[in-house]
Amino acid sequence: MRDDDGPRGGPGGGELTSDAVRRDAAARTGRRIVHLGLGNFHRAHQAVYTADAQDPAEPWTITGVATASRDVVAALRAQDMRYTVLTIAPDRVRVDPIDVITDAFTAADEPARVVDLLADPGTSLVTLTVTEKGYTYLPGSRRLDLDDPGIAHDLRDPEPRTTVGRLARGLLQRAQGDGAPLTVLSCDNLAANGTFLRGLLTEFAGALSGTDGETLARYLDAVTFPNTMVDRIVPATTDEHRAQAAAAGFDDRVPVPAEPFRMWVMEDRFAAGRPAWERAGAILTDEVAAYEAIKVRFLNGTHSLLAYLGMLAGHPLIADAVADEPIATAAWRLGDEYRPTVTVPVGFDLGHYRDDLFERFANRPLGHLTRQVGSDGSLKLAQRVPAAVSWHLDHGRAPRVLALLVAAWIRAVGEPDSVTAPAVGRAADPAADRLTALAERTFGPEDLARTVLADERLLGGGGTADPRFVTAVGDLLGALRKGGVRAAISEAL
Repeated sequence: MRDDDGPRGGPGGGELTSDAVRRDAAARTGRRIVHLGLGNFHRAHQAVYTADAQDPAEPWTITGVATASRDVVAALRAQDMRYTVLTIAPDRVRVDPIDVITDAFTAADEPARVVDLLADPGTSLVTLTVTEKGYTYLPGSRRLDLDDPGIAHDLRDPEPRTTVGRLARGLLQRAQGDGAPLTVLSCDNLAANGTFLRGLLTEFAGALSGTDGETLARYLDAVTFPNTMVDRIVPATTDEHRAQAAAAGFDDRVPVPAEPFRMWVMEDRFAAGRPAWERAGAILTDEVAAYEAIKVRFLNGTHSLLAYLGMLAGHPLIADAVADEPIATAAWRLGDEYRPTVTVPVGFDLGHYRDDLFERFANRPLGHLTRQVGSDGSLKLAQRVPAAVSWHLDHGRAPRVLALLVAAWIRAVGEPDSVTAPAVGRAADPAADRLTALAERTFGPEDLARTVLADERLLGGGGTADPRFVTAVGDLLGALRKGGVRAAISEAL
């Protein structure tokens, strides 16, 4: 992305439907990426990297597949597949048009088309941003949830409903055709996301009946699954963002707001080529796991703590939470607990990264909502808590701020009456009803903590069920109930 103040379309902005001839030619002659999960993050991250790395002599195009939403698809079609990215800094907003997506549709409406595209030899690369819950797995065991109704359907029906089912059916059809090599690139916040996704597909193949399972299992050897780490804060789009795009000269129904910072780290294991993403600043390295652990813990874990404590304290925005001194202190101390649990990549300045994080969190014009950051905690915390907790327990201590993070999640999501500020709202979580039911039938905070930390559909697994950590979570949940956020922070620190 350019560093100057002007948009790609020039200082006067421009229409979003003006370049159809060139784009149609690129779609016919270029190499295709199929992207599953056409949300804001992809359009502010991988699509921008692809646009910035574009080589006119060998263009890459993206076919975007929304999971279920039709709104973004309809808007993109009306705008010739072009949209804008609003890079929002505390003191300015830059608006850039992006035109690398050449087609879009909704998987729920056209399941067979997803399968056909994945099988098409013209598809060289499949990327995913479907969030943690899109992988249909059990958080505690990290195994495919074979009892999930969607997975059960996809094992018997060739028109799949889940992301794993769509990938499996598409790869199976590809194997039954020319069997051309393919790369599947997960861009979601999952530990060893490529390795993990390959494991889920292997489990799916093992559960398929007849020879289909054997065919799919064999074909997976022709597919590469590089591990990746992605980093950019991308809030939801609001009417204010549409107005900002319009002020820059773009009539855009689906602009994407994003912070100035961006990072993409990946293994360079691609079976059928890739865009030259390094031209746009992507990092190709064998140290993805180290980058990933730092990002998932320091950024995502700290973000979660700010979200849940912020919600409980009545703060609608992450910027409000980080401006609350006791909450900010707890967030910084969480980083201190994370620090010994990570390996720092060669040449990476962790101290600078930590300092920058708090500046990024404090970006008030970005308007990042605590309830948005706090969504899907039952899946997100499984990536951000257990491994670090296990490290501390192995070294003889129960980490108190990590325990506060879990207690704040239980309180904010499982005990919804605890979030009283109307402007905050409730964070969506697939386990919210389960968590609330457990809270209603347990006898006290430690009993609830013990039950939650033993349930593999919640945070069960690893070291989190250790009695030392259970007691710490129970103590801090009790402090949140009795004295509120500040009392719990004081006890944790």
